[in-house]
Amino acid sequence: MKNLLKTDSTSELEGKTAVAPKISQPPDTKTDGTSGFAKIDPLPSIPKKTKPRSLKWLWVSLGVILVLGLVVTFTAILPAKATYARATELLTAGKDLAQSAKNQNLEEMKTKLPEVRAKLTATQKTLDQIYLLRYLPWVNRYHQDAKHALNAAGYGLDAFEISITTLEPYADLLGLKGKGTFTGGSADERIQLAVKTMDKMTPKIAEIGDKIEKLNTEVAAIDPNRYPEYVGKKQVRAKLISGKNLLSETTTLFLNARPLLEVLPSLLGEPTAKKYLFIFQNDKELRPTGGFITAYAIFRVEHGKFLVESSNDIYELDDQIKVKKEAPEDILTYHKGVFYFNIRDSNLSPDFAISMKQFIDLYPGKFDFDGIFSLDTHVLVESMKILGSFNIAGREFSAETDKRCDCPKVIYELEDYSTRPVAYVRETRKDIIGSLMYEVMKKALGVSPSQYWGRLFQMSLNEISEKHILAYMLDEKTQKGVESLNMGGRIADGVSILGYKDGQDWDYLHINDTNFAGAKSNLFVQQEVKIDYTVESDETITKTLTLSYKNPAPPSDCNLESGGLCLNGILRNWVRIYVPKSATLVEDKGSQSPKTGEAEALRVVEDLGKTVFNGFLTVRPLGSAELSLKYKLPFKKGKDKLHVLLQKQPGTEGHSYTISVNGKTKEQFNLSADKVVLLSL
Repeated sequence: MKNLLKTDSTSELEGKTAVAPKISQPPDTKTDGTSGFAKIDPLPSIPKKTKPRSLKWLWVSLGVILVLGLVVTFTAILPAKATYARATELLTAGKDLAQSAKNQNLEEMKTKLPEVRAKLTATQKTLDQIYLLRYLPWVNRYHQDAKHALNAAGYGLDAFEISITTLEPYADLLGLKGKGTFTGGSADERIQLAVKTMDKMTPKIAEIGDKIEKLNTEVAAIDPNRYPEYVGKKQVRAKLISGKNLLSETTTLFLNARPLLEVLPSLLGEPTAKKYLFIFQNDKELRPTGGFITAYAIFRVEHGKFLVESSNDIYELDDQIKVKKEAPEDILTYHKGVFYFNIRDSNLSPDFAISMKQFIDLYPGKFDFDGIFSLDTHVLVESMKILGSFNIAGREFSAETDKRCDCPKVIYELEDYSTRPVAYVRETRKDIIGSLMYEVMKKALGVSPSQYWGRLFQMSLNEISEKHILAYMLDEKTQKGVESLNMGGRIADGVSILGYKDGQDWDYLHINDTNFAGAKSNLFVQQEVKIDYTVESDETITKTLTLSYKNPAPPSDCNLESGGLCLNGILRNWVRIYVPKSATLVEDKGSQSPKTGEAEALRVVEDLGKTVFNGFLTVRPLGSAELSLKYKLPFKKGKDKLHVLLQKQPGTEGHSYTISVNGKTKEQFNLSADKVVLLSL
């Protein structure tokens, strides 16, 4: 036994050593070994096999992603798709409603309006369900833009609904398709009854104005500049900007017209009759406020009914002035052979109100009128496109093109009748215009209003916008209403037009041409304006302005003895360029002396709160002329954007404008109405 069991020694097997297992003693084993056998410890236990830790986190991540996917799907993707679908339906319905408005169909508008409102509500509801976009940084701005757009649409529909309800009783008078309440009796009786009820419209005008102001607030909160230029091949930012601008112009038109609409019953002789002087300005012989004052007519308005008291040639009015005043310095300097101040030359100021005050000052006898309205040939032509032709004094007057002048026939016949030399005394030398104005008014008012009034009303708004119709009212409140619609022909400032505060920098330009003894050559002369801004290193701004005049037509027979019709002669043009006050002239080229025709520097004066550069040039038939000047603006570059107010001269039909910055073209357009350009410097 002693040789077989060894407690602390090794045994040798085949030359290799082995470690004997360790024998432990049981607790009751005695140390002398007399109690029995020793106990052997068991082998150590093998640990159980576990799953890898990374696999566990993979399952957790997949679960989180699944949950997030479900959240995004139900709080963003599905509501977004639903919102897009609803918005598409809303857009389609809105276009249908707009088409009904374009067709002037009140009954159809009333039917379609609830459908559009229902689709708007559905779109707003689905947009509100996109919860996720409300809280995500950066993305939530687009969600807010969508809410602003839909809120604006809601206010627009409110204004639309109020307008329909307000206009419905006057549907037949306004030429709209609807069930008007003024359908019985003669046209005069219907007009008079309608005018007497117009006071009921005033509160509704205020309601509409309130909705439109709220609409503008919502739209103003949308920033198109945060959107990309393109998404794929489709323009995004430019369309948003143009849409926002168009909406602003449309709503501003109503807000500006609101003061005039509120005094409309008074203007139409309700409850007290009004008397107005209508003057006709011939824009083919261009003058500061739109044209040479050719004829006049006196209208009396009683409860909406127009009565013509008289009409005559402006020369007849001049003949009533017993004591003539000496002509002002500008006439003596730039006119040809005129030494006295005639009422026909009284519209010297480009500001219509100031010119009409001068007209009233020269008026022979007592001026007992409530105001003055001015029309030019453009209004006659546009009216005849709607009303058709007229036969007066054995002549046909129409809007059709006459090959003898490549102009509307009404223009040629007026000039032929009033200016061609004859071998006998023509007592009614120019009162033909007054007679024509009367016939136009009689035809417009003497038939069923539904036949012409809708188109005539829209045409009148356009003519007012383009300054072919101007007005000056002696009543201060009424005059404010006229000016609010930009019907006053005023030289404006940044405060009234742009809403700027005093001291803010903004640019301004008004180019005013005066035909002093150039026949009717403005019928043929074409004008182009180029403007180039240069920002200097010290941030001063220099403008280079180039005015190009071209007459592509051959000269007329202006020999009095031959009896020719002198339409196209040498244009003697007095040019005034109105710019911001304190602008500094750097250099100029192209101005001539009105006496000698030699080169002469521009004269710099102050007028109407502006700095004015005065010049003179002549334009011959089949010839051209150019006036260029460079001047510094009275302020340095501030922000990267500059507001530029361009005011159109009344009587012009839209000169071509090109605006550049540092030689790079930024804007190109025809200036058919006053325009504000936001220019990037």
